[in-house]
Amino acid sequence: MPDDLPLSGIRVIDFTQVMMGPVATQMLADYGADVIKIEKPGTGDLSRTAFPNDPAGLLGPVYCSLNRNKRSIVLDTRSPEGREAVLRLVATADVVVNNFRAGVMERLGFGYEDMARLNPRLIYAVGTGFGLTGPYAHKGGQDVLAQAMSGVMHRRADPHLPLAIHSTTFADYSAGMHLVQGVLLALLQRAKTGKGQRISVSLLDSMLAAQTQEAAAHMMRGREVNWGAMPLSGVFPTRDGAVVLVGAFKANPLADISRALEIDDLSTDPRFAAHADQVANKPALHAIFRERFAAETTAHWLERLEAQDLLCAPVRSLAEALDDEQTAINGMVLEVDGEKERVRVVGSPVHMEAAPVAIRIPPADLGRHTAEVLAEIGLGAARAAE
Repeated sequence: MPDDLPLSGIRVIDFTQVMMGPVATQMLADYGADVIKIEKPGTGDLSRTAFPNDPAGLLGPVYCSLNRNKRSIVLDTRSPEGREAVLRLVATADVVVNNFRAGVMERLGFGYEDMARLNPRLIYAVGTGFGLTGPYAHKGGQDVLAQAMSGVMHRRADPHLPLAIHSTTFADYSAGMHLVQGVLLALLQRAKTGKGQRISVSLLDSMLAAQTQEAAAHMMRGREVNWGAMPLSGVFPTRDGAVVLVGAFKANPLADISRALEIDDLSTDPRFAAHADQVANKPALHAIFRERFAAETTAHWLERLEAQDLLCAPVRSLAEALDDEQTAINGMVLEVDGEKERVRVVGSPVHMEAAPVAIRIPPADLGRHTAEVLAEIGLGAARAAE
């Protein structure tokens, strides 16, 4: 492990699985922490087999995406030997992270109070669905549930469309990044006080925080803010794709849009002269936009819009985004030879010039590092994993 990375010398005991928790522990691992991932015998992290039709014996892409730079060990945490191993590891640790449902760690004897007595300097980080206390504390948490219960699912650009599950797990990723922030802040405070503490982040809170502007508008003015419904913004099909346009942050964006679309200045049309008029007559306005955009290619319209300094972008598939030159320049695709196949995953969005992210430890087979880690704390591997 390089000793010049920001988190070199920090040991993290990782009880997390699937996404929210692994997002956090992977970020810590990427920047130098020694992350020891404790997995149960036989199956390990549920994400190892998230795609049941994967070729036999290969690690699942979901697991690979969030478990680089970690050491995997197998422990039966309910056995006396497994429990002893956990306690010895925690005694050497700076951070423990889990994202189990409330009460699980306590029933195992690994709750915060137990761990803090063993290691008063410990940062005990908990990812939950809805919080540590309250009526939903024991409710199973999941990304889609947080989208639903936070109002995110209810808020959509077109309120006439049916409610739907979003295809990307925003809540998990957002909460995982907030959990990283909490761990780093707690480590900074420990450097001042010498004391550890418990921190917690929930999926629900992360989704509410993501709506901070909209929530303030509702609570303070009783207004609903829908950025996706603004009259000068939208997604418009072109001859060979689609363009997203954000007509904002300019004195008269509609005049600029009109010039870009090579049509008469719509801002002089009484139907669209003021913002209130544009809102009231949005269907007619967008019908004009759609007709023009459909007549030419995406590249043509991007050039025209950008010449007017309008905010715009092509609508791309994930495959197209991954193949984009900017993605490569940003170092957002990492590759390494894994134990059984070539691993290709998305890199870190945080770019430190003095600490670039690299895959030092490929996503590991289940229990790959059990003997190594247990030897470090003076235990044999066989009985602890049984």
